[in-house]
Amino acid sequence: MASEKAMTTHPKNDIMIIAGEASGDLHASNLVREMRALDPEVTFFGIGGDRMRAEGVELEYHIQDMSVLGFGDVIKKIFFFRSVIRILKRRMKKDPPRMLILIDYPGMNLKLAAAAKEFGIKVFYYIAPQVWAWGSGRIRKMAECIDSLAVILPFEEPLFRNAGIDARFVGHPLLDMASAKSSRSAFLNAHQLDGGGKIIGLLPGSRTQEVKRLLPEMVATFEALLEDDPDIQGIVACTSTVDKNLYQELTQNKNVVVKAYDQTYDVMQHADLLIVASGTATLESALFETPMIIVYRVDPLSFFLGKRLVKLKNIGLVNVIAGKEIVPEFIQHDFNAEKVASMAGKLLFDDVKRTSVIKNLKQIRHNLGSPGAAKRAAEMALALR
Repeated sequence: MASEKAMTTHPKNDIMIIAGEASGDLHASNLVREMRALDPEVTFFGIGGDRMRAEGVELEYHIQDMSVLGFGDVIKKIFFFRSVIRILKRRMKKDPPRMLILIDYPGMNLKLAAAAKEFGIKVFYYIAPQVWAWGSGRIRKMAECIDSLAVILPFEEPLFRNAGIDARFVGHPLLDMASAKSSRSAFLNAHQLDGGGKIIGLLPGSRTQEVKRLLPEMVATFEALLEDDPDIQGIVACTSTVDKNLYQELTQNKNVVVKAYDQTYDVMQHADLLIVASGTATLESALFETPMIIVYRVDPLSFFLGKRLVKLKNIGLVNVIAGKEIVPEFIQHDFNAEKVASMAGKLLFDDVKRTSVIKNLKQIRHNLGSPGAAKRAAEMALALR
């Protein structure tokens, strides 16, 4: 069992904020910045990453300690998570913060919300757990312990309000972030790409295990496309959260030799087609209105359990928001190079199909609201005082 970490004593007007993964760290850091703009005296401590630390949050645990992928990883770290929850509960009871702010990460955060309510601490939740996908029964429990909820998907507000939760749709925070840094010509020149050929962007995710499981099949898909059209070019969107050597290892002696590091939005903007790991990246891709194919593969145990827990027909967020499949999905055993390449060819060269997908992606962008989500969420949080 992990050894217990001594908690620092904080002023009573401090806010405890919990983000357990990289995306939460990003959204929490923006929320902290907006809250400080409205109230410069407020201070924060809790769990987060480098972005939250840069905004002045005092970290008790780093998101690197919390990272898991699939049920197998959760089981391996279960004693560590229990220790963290126990320590944070003790801290809330002994020296209650002014407020508890939770960012997604439901496995831990819903337990902390219940504890905070028991200790009389206000609870603000930003970016709701996706209970509509895997656990609608938890909505009732959320209603018992959450004082205010800022949601980022349009259908979530009525869902949670009908359950008695003070929920408000604040728009999606990606609307403030998703923009390319370079022009198409600059991007092509930087990566020695030919503007005359179609460009396939490969986005295998931001976690090491995701990249290991997804990138080889993505590369095989590109090579299958290359057999039919030698002018097609492939580029891998690499992230700093994954070792560069892994990307090199998985693409060595392959036709995909171009790798763009920390230029994911540029790849989304300038590619003609994206093959994307299921997750937030599908929404980001939609904001650029670039046709995509969603893929995913997990370990057998996670897939077995997930099939029994997840109640949705589609797992891609763009399809969930649309209420229908507007972009194709290839999950687990269906994710193979032959199937994906066949669909990719249609999205690249069938103008009618391609135009239809782009039209639907434009509607997704419209449905996500307007920029300023973090500011609106900050106003909601501070209103709880």
